[in-house]
Amino acid sequence: MKKNNLASIITISFIAVFTWSACAQEHKQNEQILTVVNNITSNTVLLNNHEQIVPLKNLDKKNIASVSLGFSNQTVFDSLLNKYTKITSFSSVDYQNSTTLNDLEDDLKYFNTVVVSIPSAAANDVRNTNFILNIARNKEVIVAVFGDGRTLGSLDAIKTPIVWTDQNTPMAATVIPQIIFGGIGISKKLANNLSPKYTAGSGFSTTASRLKYTLPEDADVNADNLKGIDNIANEAIKAQATPGIVVLVAKDGKVIFNKAYGNHTYVNGIPDKLTDIFDLASVTKTTATTPVVMRLVEQNKLNLDTSIGAYIPKARNSPMNEIKVREVMLHQAGFIPFIPFHDYVKPGDYSRDSSAVYPTKVADNYYIRKNFFKDVMWPKMLNSPIKTRGKYVYSDISMYVMKDIVERISGIPLNQYAADNFYKPLGMQTAGFLPRNRFSKDQIVPTEQDTYFRKTLLEGYVHDQGAALAGGISGHAGLFGSANDVAIIYQMLLNKGTYGGQQYFKPETVQSFTSKQSNVSRRGLGFDRWDPDLTKKYPSELASAQTYGHTGYTGTCVWVDPSRGLVYVFLSNRVHPTVSEKLGNMKIRGRIQDVINKAIDSGIK
Repeated sequence: MKKNNLASIITISFIAVFTWSACAQEHKQNEQILTVVNNITSNTVLLNNHEQIVPLKNLDKKNIASVSLGFSNQTVFDSLLNKYTKITSFSSVDYQNSTTLNDLEDDLKYFNTVVVSIPSAAANDVRNTNFILNIARNKEVIVAVFGDGRTLGSLDAIKTPIVWTDQNTPMAATVIPQIIFGGIGISKKLANNLSPKYTAGSGFSTTASRLKYTLPEDADVNADNLKGIDNIANEAIKAQATPGIVVLVAKDGKVIFNKAYGNHTYVNGIPDKLTDIFDLASVTKTTATTPVVMRLVEQNKLNLDTSIGAYIPKARNSPMNEIKVREVMLHQAGFIPFIPFHDYVKPGDYSRDSSAVYPTKVADNYYIRKNFFKDVMWPKMLNSPIKTRGKYVYSDISMYVMKDIVERISGIPLNQYAADNFYKPLGMQTAGFLPRNRFSKDQIVPTEQDTYFRKTLLEGYVHDQGAALAGGISGHAGLFGSANDVAIIYQMLLNKGTYGGQQYFKPETVQSFTSKQSNVSRRGLGFDRWDPDLTKKYPSELASAQTYGHTGYTGTCVWVDPSRGLVYVFLSNRVHPTVSEKLGNMKIRGRIQDVINKAIDSGIK
């Protein structure tokens, strides 16, 4: 009885990690959980993978459905699939009134990839095997089988990949999706003959190529040492430094901590969720604009030592003409820090209704006139004085300029280029500009109650005024996303440009842009970095000299520490209901980072 109770407690604790929030469990309990999970992993066999379909690749070209054929743990199974890319769930239970599964097959017509989960007992049902054979004629199919391997003989006619585990448990339901997407690699072969086709020695090996979702102990971190994150996050919320927070920690390619705190606002009571979408503010610079710059530099289409005027015609008769692109990326171009563009909006420049004259949506019930950016904003930037060239002066104008340059070179809008070349193939589901075009307000964390410009609560409209007036898409701000999405692209950078079996950058490109490239500041190319002035303790007291990333005005940051194999993501809406400096003054982001650093450095003791 005690053993069953322990197994139940372990299962519930482990599933909570993935379906709600990954909280720091007790260290000893985690070790027990990992023993069970590692046993499942080491005994899982991949069959029929001759074409190397598993792990799945080219996610941008896949429209994936998950179909349960009587699998009782589909909710857990699908929650893990959804961490890697968007999937749509179907269950045979919903088609019980049909003598066949033809209706289910018909509902799958728009999907090109189908993951089927099936308990071993259901594998003997001819209706199920016929369904799998039918959809496999014109779709990529992967079958996950849970339970007694002797029933695999019923699937001898199936040629598509089969991932088989002898466990039909919720824990097994968290492991198999990660194998399918490459979060976990396997190498087990069949120990015995299970059918004429599936004989002893059968089985294919895979290697891990994407994030794994697991417990701290799986990365040699004691979960007890991460409990300080809870204390600091709750301290911030209690002090009203921010209504809500999401923290994600990945070490060595393993997400070991992901937890949401607080609420969307102080009054609405909507709890923050792991999947919530935040205004990333200046994290846009290194998550959208800089990757595009990196790609174009690799393709020899953009030269960092060429002047702005060579790329932007209107700059040729402006003070910007002779400034090199490298200076722009280092914030040494001499640009003034920012221009308060909203102060230049005149009554006739905006309308509360959209029209051909006022086509650009800035917020709910606020539309700016056509060509406001071209007529007002761009000339002010091009003709702004160059006062501090050669010195480090952080300026948002730099990334307005880089957006224009990369769009001219590529011929593609920044938002589309980033989505098509990075976000979609990486499996990032929420990352992008203009989130209100794609998601409901409930999933987007509101930022400021704007009382001075747009006169409304900003829900899914970029907080930065200039980016808003530019239509929500800019090089310095405007990107929204979830913590998981942010972690994915920065894990790719930590991997020196590879993720999910695809190479996005050459290692030397990543090294060049993320390492110190300035003689007068701590900066890399586009990326912010660890400050060698130790009195600043930036980004945190214990951050290593290799650390790179960026912060965002709305209360966000992402930091990568290659020396620790660390990706740290912190998202908040500290500008709600109005701008507050408490988050920075309390050093919340840096203190949490140091809890993580100490836990990694201490290891398991």
